[in-house]
Amino acid sequence: MEETNRQDALFESAETPPIDAPQKGAPLAERCRPAALSEFAGQEDVLGADRPLRKAIENDRVPSMVLWGPPGSGKTTLARLVARLTRAQFLMLSATNSGAKDLRQVVERAQVHRSRSKTILFIDEIHRWNKSQQDALLPHVESGLITLIGATTENPSFEVNAALLSRTTVFTLVSLEPDQLLHVLENGLVVLKQDGLNIEAEDDALAAIASASHGDARVALNALEQAALYFAEDDQTVVLTVEGVSRVLQEKRMLYDKSGEEHYNIISAFHKSMRGSDPQAALYWFARMMESGEDPLYAARRMVRFASEDVGLADPNALLITIAARDAYHMLGSPEGELALAEAAVYLATAPKSNALYQAFNEALATVKSKGYLPAPMHIRNAPTSLMKDMGYGKGYRYDHDFDHAYAAQNYLPDQIAKQEFYEPTSRGFEAKIQERMNYWKELADKRDGESGKK
Repeated sequence: MEETNRQDALFESAETPPIDAPQKGAPLAERCRPAALSEFAGQEDVLGADRPLRKAIENDRVPSMVLWGPPGSGKTTLARLVARLTRAQFLMLSATNSGAKDLRQVVERAQVHRSRSKTILFIDEIHRWNKSQQDALLPHVESGLITLIGATTENPSFEVNAALLSRTTVFTLVSLEPDQLLHVLENGLVVLKQDGLNIEAEDDALAAIASASHGDARVALNALEQAALYFAEDDQTVVLTVEGVSRVLQEKRMLYDKSGEEHYNIISAFHKSMRGSDPQAALYWFARMMESGEDPLYAARRMVRFASEDVGLADPNALLITIAARDAYHMLGSPEGELALAEAAVYLATAPKSNALYQAFNEALATVKSKGYLPAPMHIRNAPTSLMKDMGYGKGYRYDHDFDHAYAAQNYLPDQIAKQEFYEPTSRGFEAKIQERMNYWKELADKRDGESGKK
């Protein structure tokens, strides 16, 4: 009996959808879930009027999918809304506490309901299931018994098995913009009033909550509810102010101004401190971000970008160390994992700097856009058939390993831009060695060109 109750607790049926009937005392974020696509906040690129997913929902032809996006962007809400609008049975598993036995329960329920309705299985944090668990989904997704909606905050290209990923459509959700969060908070205020709370809020107070929530609707609504319950009085209307909200949240999340300027000021200060090779300032601004409630993985993403853009090949280890710090945080969480990110920040600040790779890539992109798709030279084209060989594909190609120093000194760029140079290494850090190699290869090429001219 106890096992049956445990299993029942894992599932939520569309016959009593949580969207329509949130339990009494449920968090405000739960009670504010939209009941129609028109009420869904943000995600226009996914749910806009002319978008494929919107049409699929309206035509009841929803594919299996993976929703990839940050916390609070609406992944769970969207899955429940899809089930409601398509009148499907909605079953939900969390990958953190479920496995093969739970999936068998889902399959059994889907088979029972097959004659009456489709079954949508929502798996939260699907990236936490291992390969064998993900593989177990395949036959049921392929047969159409289950329409899978997986949710993940991690890149599905790395975290979801290729076999399963090929059978799903990935939709990317993004953090909500401040004005979208304001709309969510205004709806939340309406729900609180319907609950009997005599409460209003200044626009700046709601804007402060929106800015401090970093695009996370759940965080925003939880903060609003916490402030409302703290100040609520039975006999008079209470008005939430910026100061009041700040006091309730105990400054744990720094309340930025309405435009979010302070948030971007701190990120900018952190980035420029590392670029300016100041580890003291980099540590300070990183600590400010952590104390303000910034998502540590957001800081990690900024550092990964910095490692490529501002350090580049002056120190190739910078990218490796930053990725390792991100993975360490992913493993340990807060606060233990934050130290690994602090280590990466100091490493980046003290590493030699070069934006040569960044500039080279931008120039290559600009050339592609301005010159169009230029054909590859004939001698480096692949020639898998006799016809292609007869047409000259691969003719004259020189296999580099057959030459001294494994360098054949031949042209690999399209003929129209054969002499163009994109990457020019600096003399700093490891790029000095790269420059030496490039100079040496140029000498070899010039020497062979001279020998060819004599012949």
